[in-house]
Amino acid sequence: MSTREAFAGTADAAVSALLEDHGDRIYRMGLRVCGNSADAEDLVQETFINAYRGWDAFRGEAKPTTWLYTIASRACQRMHRLRSGEPRVMESFEALLPDQERGVPIVADVEDPLDVIAREELDATVRQAVAGLPTKFRMPFVLREMGELPIAEIAQILGLKEATVKTRLHRARLAVRKQLVGGLPRRDAPHPDHARQECLDLLKAKQDALDRDVPFNLPPDQLCERCQSLFETLDLTRNACVALSEEQMPERLREEIRAEFAEID
Repeated sequence: MSTREAFAGTADAAVSALLEDHGDRIYRMGLRVCGNSADAEDLVQETFINAYRGWDAFRGEAKPTTWLYTIASRACQRMHRLRSGEPRVMESFEALLPDQERGVPIVADVEDPLDVIAREELDATVRQAVAGLPTKFRMPFVLREMGELPIAEIAQILGLKEATVKTRLHRARLAVRKQLVGGLPRRDAPHPDHARQECLDLLKAKQDALDRDVPFNLPPDQLCERCQSLFETLDLTRNACVALSEEQMPERLREEIRAEFAEID
């Protein structure tokens, strides 16, 4: 039995199930990539209408979800070609490293439910940082950090090699982290007591662990203070992105899309 046959038979059943299960994620993807709710709604509508119209041509070479996100990512890229003022240049990997930062950031307990102001400021900074990424870096970042898709699936969706996805994701993660910690208070820290290459190797291992959603735990004596701070702020960045992944598409929009399905029939 093919992937398509196992998923569902008719366009109405299949795409309606995809809308129910993935509509919120596509909407959040639109919010982060497009930057506003109106464009996010347009993205959701275009994605599911195109999926409905194209269901009969879907042969099951990929998972239905991969196929759906491929449609959504192409729609995102088309929409962005129409916008002016998009960031085009990404800082180099070297420029994103914290080597030249003064001291190390002090990470407050932003998980405290009473600290509403800190959480709102954090969310606003993350939104701004993601919006400031060039599109080719923003797409893998949003799909991984907010869509929680695996690297292999993101590569298939974007038509890229996995190594390219990881390279762009790692730079995007460092860029968002850099903006996030820019406003945090700092404390003095000694210079690294490890060779720089060792710190870079540890950073790569930390990024790989984030890519795979697995713990990265090392005894404190194996990390210099600056590496430890960097990893803490990367975790803060990931947590802040996850917190932004809770928006739901308006139920009104879901009903409008279902009504369009009926009109197509």
